[in-house]
Amino acid sequence: MSDLLSLTIAEARDKLASKETSAVELTDAYLSAIDAANPMLNAYVAVTPDKAKAMAKASDDRIAKGEAGALDGIPLGIKDLYATEGVHTQACSHILDGFEPRYESTVTSNLWADGAVMLGKLNMDEFAMGSSNETSYYGPVKNPWRKEGSNVDLVPGGSSGGSAAAVAAHLCAGATATDTGGSIRQPAALTGTVGIKPTYGRCSRWGIVAFASSLDQAGPIARDVRDSAILLKSMASVDPKDTTSVDREVPDYEAAVGRSIKGLKIGVPKEYRMDGMPQEIETLWQKGIEWLKEAGAEIVDVSLPHTKYALPAYYIVAPAEASSNLARYDGVRYGLRVPGKDIVDMYEKTRAEGFGREVKRRIMIGTYVLSAGYYDAYYLQAQKVRTLIKRDFETVYGEGVDALLTPATPSAAFGIADQEMASDPVKMYLNDVFTVTVNMAGLPGIAVPAGLDAGGLPLGLQLIGRPFDEETLFSLGSVIEKAAGRFTPAKWW
Repeated sequence: MSDLLSLTIAEARDKLASKETSAVELTDAYLSAIDAANPMLNAYVAVTPDKAKAMAKASDDRIAKGEAGALDGIPLGIKDLYATEGVHTQACSHILDGFEPRYESTVTSNLWADGAVMLGKLNMDEFAMGSSNETSYYGPVKNPWRKEGSNVDLVPGGSSGGSAAAVAAHLCAGATATDTGGSIRQPAALTGTVGIKPTYGRCSRWGIVAFASSLDQAGPIARDVRDSAILLKSMASVDPKDTTSVDREVPDYEAAVGRSIKGLKIGVPKEYRMDGMPQEIETLWQKGIEWLKEAGAEIVDVSLPHTKYALPAYYIVAPAEASSNLARYDGVRYGLRVPGKDIVDMYEKTRAEGFGREVKRRIMIGTYVLSAGYYDAYYLQAQKVRTLIKRDFETVYGEGVDALLTPATPSAAFGIADQEMASDPVKMYLNDVFTVTVNMAGLPGIAVPAGLDAGGLPLGLQLIGRPFDEETLFSLGSVIEKAAGRFTPAKWW
């Protein structure tokens, strides 16, 4: 069974095609692994064994007839933010208790059309608001990685912590995730997996619970660069139901993996060398520069002068959009309802009980910055800063730079219920310091495992690309992956 679980998506696809294994066998192996490990890791909030087996059987039938799709028989985990018809979809929030939509998100519809198998719904920070997967109504996810010689439970990052942990622990072959300020790339870096946030508009947002509509983007978390390319190819599409999705041909991303990067110009932004950045992050970054140089890339220093304003601007724009999006949860039509003496009392009681602490904090910040007298001073100003951040990237790319190389996170994974993080929300927000610029500018970014810290925990590097040039990121990412090697956690669960 463990042999089946160790297969990448590309390897499993080949074995299914050659009939060395079946989709049913592969799915059963994952379901058994979930049964054994999930009570400890808490990566899944709902498992769908009957649905998974039926989908796997249908895949085997198509493979036997020679009608296999691009992902036929590949078992995937789905972040709880994606609407899945008739299946638990609650954004890991109490306020959506019992919600099972009567429709399917466009991204998951694309995956099922290509033959993928759904294992269940993955844990996440409530409404995708968090950097550690500790804000989930269903409790924190545990990172499959632990420091050498320690049994302290670590966070897997957030908000897509369940997705990253499940992929790292081999509880699915790959997973869907979403990224609003780093929620694919940060957990991927903290779990030794690969996560790509594609260009804004590359994947449809229809049927994905909204956090901040101008920042949210769907993407995959996978074990290696090739698998992430395979998944993104299936996930991406134009969608008439999402006017922000872009009508642009989806390339064969897998073909870009392993392509020569000779002659590419890679920028190293000086503003990402933050005060107090750990030496091991600096060392890792330097290693990444050397690997790309050795593969034939040209390295140039660049400047993104408005980077220092990205995090504060993000924490105005994102909460403002969240306060608007989350106004729809009122206990009237679906989910939790706490009775009150009148409808206003019911709204207040339902929201007070239904939303968690971090979600309430962001709604209040967002409502404040949108209120009369503060809109111009905060929200409008943040949007102007956002334009300047985007212009910084356009200037650099206009000078012939093909991609940028930066760290993915300021540190390795930290402990669950870390007192320093818990007592100071700003310290938690700083986990996104290297990733938020990408969302503010709508660019593609990929996090690739690049090494281990002194305690044996994974660290990642981030590559930031031109709009709709995910192919270059896959080419560059595969160079880093080949040089750094693969990283898997020692099993303790």
